[in-house]
Amino acid sequence: MSAGIKALTLDLDDTLWPVWPTIERAEAQLHQWLQAHAPRTAARFDVAALRQVRNAVALAHPEMAHDFSWQRQTSIALALREAGDDEALAAAAFEVFFAERQRVDLYPDALAALQALSSRWPLFALTNGNADLERMGLAHYFVGGLSAKAFGQGKPAPVFFHAACDHLRLAPYQVLHVGDDWALDIEGACGAGLAAAWICRPGHPTKPAGAQAQPWFEGGDLAQLVRALGITPREPR
Repeated sequence: MSAGIKALTLDLDDTLWPVWPTIERAEAQLHQWLQAHAPRTAARFDVAALRQVRNAVALAHPEMAHDFSWQRQTSIALALREAGDDEALAAAAFEVFFAERQRVDLYPDALAALQALSSRWPLFALTNGNADLERMGLAHYFVGGLSAKAFGQGKPAPVFFHAACDHLRLAPYQVLHVGDDWALDIEGACGAGLAAAWICRPGHPTKPAGAQAQPWFEGGDLAQLVRALGITPREPR
Protein backbone atom coordinates (compact mmCIF):
# COMPACT_ATOMS: atom_id res chain seq x y z
CA MET A 1 0.00 0.00 0.00
CA SER A 2 2.67 2.56 1.00
CA ALA A 3 4.33 2.23 -2.41
CA GLY A 4 1.27 3.81 -4.04
CA ILE A 5 0.91 6.67 -1.57
CA LYS A 6 2.08 10.06 -2.82
CA ALA A 7 0.70 12.24 0.02
CA LEU A 8 -1.34 12.12 3.22
CA THR A 9 -4.28 14.24 4.25
CA LEU A 10 -4.51 14.50 8.00
CA ASP A 11 -7.38 15.30 10.33
CA LEU A 12 -6.40 17.45 13.32
CA ASP A 13 -8.81 17.46 16.30
CA ASP A 14 -8.86 14.12 18.15
CA THR A 15 -6.25 12.75 15.73
CA LEU A 16 -3.24 14.85 16.77
CA TRP A 17 -4.62 16.12 20.10
CA PRO A 18 -7.72 15.63 22.26
CA VAL A 19 -10.02 18.49 21.36
CA TRP A 20 -12.44 18.67 24.29
CA PRO A 21 -9.91 19.49 27.02
CA THR A 22 -8.76 22.33 24.76
CA ILE A 23 -12.30 23.60 24.18
CA GLU A 24 -13.10 23.43 27.90
CA ARG A 25 -9.98 25.45 28.72
CA ALA A 26 -10.87 28.00 26.08
CA GLU A 27 -14.43 28.31 27.38
CA ALA A 28 -13.13 28.86 30.90
CA GLN A 29 -10.75 31.58 29.67
CA LEU A 30 -13.60 33.24 27.80
CA HIS A 31 -15.76 33.30 30.91
CA GLN A 32 -12.96 34.80 32.99
CA TRP A 33 -12.55 37.55 30.39
CA LEU A 34 -16.29 38.23 30.46
CA GLN A 35 -16.20 38.54 34.23
CA ALA A 36 -13.71 41.38 33.86
CA HIS A 37 -15.12 43.10 30.76
CA ALA A 38 -18.80 42.14 30.56
CA PRO A 39 -19.84 41.25 34.12
CA ARG A 40 -23.57 41.15 33.41
CA THR A 41 -23.01 38.55 30.73
CA ALA A 42 -20.73 36.50 32.97
CA ALA A 43 -23.31 36.63 35.78
CA ARG A 44 -26.18 35.60 33.53
CA PHE A 45 -24.32 32.91 31.58
CA ASP A 46 -21.93 30.47 33.21
CA VAL A 47 -19.65 28.30 31.04
CA ALA A 48 -22.32 25.66 30.50
CA ALA A 49 -24.95 28.26 29.60
CA LEU A 50 -22.63 29.93 27.09
CA ARG A 51 -22.11 26.55 25.45
CA GLN A 52 -25.87 26.09 25.26
CA VAL A 53 -26.17 29.44 23.49
CA ARG A 54 -23.46 28.38 21.05
CA ASN A 55 -25.25 25.08 20.37
CA ALA A 56 -28.55 26.92 19.88
CA VAL A 57 -26.93 29.23 17.33
CA ALA A 58 -25.56 26.20 15.48
CA LEU A 59 -29.01 24.58 15.38
CA ALA A 60 -30.65 27.80 14.21
CA HIS A 61 -28.14 28.29 11.39
CA PRO A 62 -27.43 24.95 9.72
CA GLU A 63 -26.12 26.86 6.71
CA MET A 64 -23.14 27.87 8.90
CA ALA A 65 -22.35 24.35 10.13
CA HIS A 66 -18.97 24.57 8.39
CA ASP A 67 -17.83 27.64 10.38
CA PHE A 68 -17.27 26.98 14.08
CA SER A 69 -15.67 30.40 14.53
CA TRP A 70 -18.78 32.16 13.23
CA GLN A 71 -20.97 30.05 15.51
CA ARG A 72 -18.88 30.87 18.56
CA GLN A 73 -18.56 34.62 17.94
CA THR A 74 -22.22 34.94 17.03
CA SER A 75 -23.22 33.17 20.22
CA ILE A 76 -21.01 35.47 22.29
CA ALA A 77 -22.61 38.51 20.67
CA LEU A 78 -26.06 37.09 21.41
CA ALA A 79 -25.20 36.50 25.07
CA LEU A 80 -23.77 40.01 25.42
CA ARG A 81 -26.91 41.52 23.88
CA GLU A 82 -29.29 39.51 26.03
CA ALA A 83 -27.39 40.46 29.19
CA GLY A 84 -27.30 44.14 28.32
CA ASP A 85 -23.54 44.40 27.74
CA ASP A 86 -21.89 45.92 24.68
CA GLU A 87 -22.31 43.54 21.75
CA ALA A 88 -19.22 45.09 20.15
CA LEU A 89 -17.13 43.20 22.74
CA ALA A 90 -17.85 39.94 20.92
CA ALA A 91 -14.81 40.17 18.63
CA ALA A 92 -12.36 40.71 21.50
CA ALA A 93 -14.04 38.02 23.58
CA PHE A 94 -13.86 35.55 20.73
CA GLU A 95 -10.15 36.25 20.26
CA VAL A 96 -9.57 35.27 23.91
CA PHE A 97 -11.38 32.00 23.25
CA PHE A 98 -9.65 31.41 19.93
CA ALA A 99 -6.14 32.05 21.27
CA GLU A 100 -6.66 29.51 24.04
CA ARG A 101 -8.20 27.05 21.59
CA GLN A 102 -4.84 26.94 19.80
CA ARG A 103 -3.00 25.80 22.96
CA VAL A 104 -3.32 22.06 22.39
CA ASP A 105 -1.68 19.17 24.17
CA LEU A 106 -0.53 16.72 21.52
CA TYR A 107 -1.05 13.02 22.01
CA PRO A 108 2.26 11.41 23.09
CA ASP A 109 2.69 9.74 19.70
CA ALA A 110 1.74 12.72 17.56
CA LEU A 111 4.96 14.73 17.27
CA ALA A 112 7.17 11.78 16.36
CA ALA A 113 4.55 10.67 13.84
CA LEU A 114 4.40 14.12 12.24
CA GLN A 115 8.17 14.14 11.90
CA ALA A 116 8.29 10.63 10.46
CA LEU A 117 5.39 11.05 8.05
CA SER A 118 6.42 14.51 6.83
CA SER A 119 9.96 13.27 6.17
CA ARG A 120 8.55 10.86 3.58
CA TRP A 121 5.34 12.37 2.18
CA PRO A 122 3.69 15.76 1.81
CA LEU A 123 1.15 16.24 4.60
CA PHE A 124 -2.01 18.26 3.98
CA ALA A 125 -4.31 19.23 6.87
CA LEU A 126 -7.99 18.58 6.23
CA THR A 127 -10.25 19.74 9.07
CA ASN A 128 -13.82 20.67 9.86
CA GLY A 129 -12.57 22.59 12.90
CA ASN A 130 -10.89 25.95 13.44
CA ALA A 131 -7.43 24.91 14.56
CA ASP A 132 -4.67 27.26 13.36
CA LEU A 133 -1.48 25.31 12.68
CA GLU A 134 0.58 28.49 12.35
CA ARG A 135 -0.37 29.65 15.82
CA MET A 136 0.25 26.16 17.17
CA GLY A 137 3.74 26.04 15.69
CA LEU A 138 2.95 22.91 13.66
CA ALA A 139 2.51 24.37 10.17
CA HIS A 140 6.06 23.46 9.09
CA TYR A 141 5.09 19.77 9.03
CA PHE A 142 2.45 20.47 6.36
CA VAL A 143 2.59 21.60 2.75
CA GLY A 144 -0.83 23.17 3.16
CA GLY A 145 -4.29 22.67 4.52
CA LEU A 146 -7.97 23.24 3.97
CA SER A 147 -10.68 23.99 6.51
CA ALA A 148 -14.41 23.64 6.16
CA LYS A 149 -14.68 27.33 7.02
CA ALA A 150 -12.46 28.36 4.11
CA PHE A 151 -14.01 25.91 1.65
CA GLY A 152 -17.65 26.40 2.55
CA GLN A 153 -18.31 22.78 3.49
CA GLY A 154 -16.33 19.99 5.08
CA LYS A 155 -16.04 16.28 5.62
CA PRO A 156 -17.60 13.90 4.65
CA ALA A 157 -18.44 15.71 1.39
CA PRO A 158 -16.42 14.12 -1.45
CA VAL A 159 -15.78 17.54 -2.97
CA PHE A 160 -13.86 18.55 0.16
CA PHE A 161 -11.51 15.59 -0.17
CA HIS A 162 -11.20 16.17 -3.90
CA ALA A 163 -10.24 19.79 -3.28
CA ALA A 164 -7.37 18.59 -1.08
CA CYS A 165 -6.25 16.21 -3.83
CA ASP A 166 -6.39 19.08 -6.32
CA HIS A 167 -4.17 21.17 -4.04
CA LEU A 168 -1.74 18.27 -3.93
CA ARG A 169 -2.05 17.72 -7.71
CA LEU A 170 -2.77 14.06 -7.13
CA ALA A 171 -5.57 11.66 -7.92
CA PRO A 172 -7.63 10.50 -4.92
CA TYR A 173 -6.26 6.95 -5.12
CA GLN A 174 -2.74 8.36 -4.56
CA VAL A 175 -3.71 9.95 -1.22
CA LEU A 176 -4.12 8.35 2.20
CA HIS A 177 -6.45 10.17 4.58
CA VAL A 178 -5.79 9.77 8.32
CA GLY A 179 -8.47 10.55 10.88
CA ASP A 180 -10.39 9.47 13.97
CA ASP A 181 -14.05 10.00 13.05
CA TRP A 182 -15.57 7.00 11.30
CA ALA A 183 -18.34 8.87 9.49
CA LEU A 184 -16.45 12.06 8.64
CA ASP A 185 -12.97 10.69 8.00
CA ILE A 186 -13.26 7.05 7.02
CA GLU A 187 -16.59 6.87 5.22
CA GLY A 188 -15.92 10.32 3.77
CA ALA A 189 -12.45 9.47 2.46
CA CYS A 190 -13.41 6.05 1.11
CA GLY A 191 -16.48 7.51 -0.54
CA ALA A 192 -14.28 10.08 -2.27
CA GLY A 193 -11.89 7.43 -3.57
CA LEU A 194 -9.05 7.95 -1.10
CA ALA A 195 -7.46 5.25 0.99
CA ALA A 196 -8.14 5.71 4.70
CA ALA A 197 -6.37 5.10 7.99
CA TRP A 198 -8.59 5.00 11.06
CA ILE A 199 -7.03 6.11 14.35
CA CYS A 200 -9.36 4.80 17.05
CA ARG A 201 -7.77 5.69 20.36
CA PRO A 202 -8.80 3.98 23.61
CA GLY A 203 -12.06 5.42 24.87
CA HIS A 204 -13.06 6.87 21.50
CA PRO A 205 -16.22 5.74 19.69
CA THR A 206 -15.89 2.32 18.13
CA LYS A 207 -16.85 1.30 14.61
CA PRO A 208 -20.61 1.67 14.13
CA ALA A 209 -22.73 -1.39 13.50
CA GLY A 210 -23.16 -2.09 9.82
CA ALA A 211 -20.15 0.02 8.82
CA GLN A 212 -19.44 -0.41 5.11
CA ALA A 213 -16.17 1.48 4.57
CA GLN A 214 -12.98 -0.57 4.45
CA PRO A 215 -10.01 1.47 5.64
CA TRP A 216 -6.53 0.33 4.69
CA PHE A 217 -5.41 0.68 8.31
CA GLU A 218 -7.09 0.52 11.72
CA GLY A 219 -5.11 1.18 14.89
CA GLY A 220 -5.01 2.80 18.28
CA ASP A 221 -2.48 5.56 17.64
CA LEU A 222 -0.28 7.21 15.04
CA ALA A 223 2.80 5.25 16.07
CA GLN A 224 1.07 2.07 14.88
CA LEU A 225 0.30 3.78 11.57
CA VAL A 226 3.92 4.85 11.13
CA ARG A 227 5.05 1.28 11.65
CA ALA A 228 2.40 -0.06 9.26
CA LEU A 229 3.71 2.33 6.62
CA GLY A 230 7.21 0.92 7.07
CA ILE A 231 8.79 4.02 8.60
CA THR A 232 11.21 3.87 11.51
CA PRO A 233 10.07 6.52 14.02
CA ARG A 234 12.64 8.99 15.30
CA GLU A 235 12.74 10.70 18.66
CA PRO A 236 10.87 14.04 18.55
CA ARG A 237 13.18 16.99 17.98
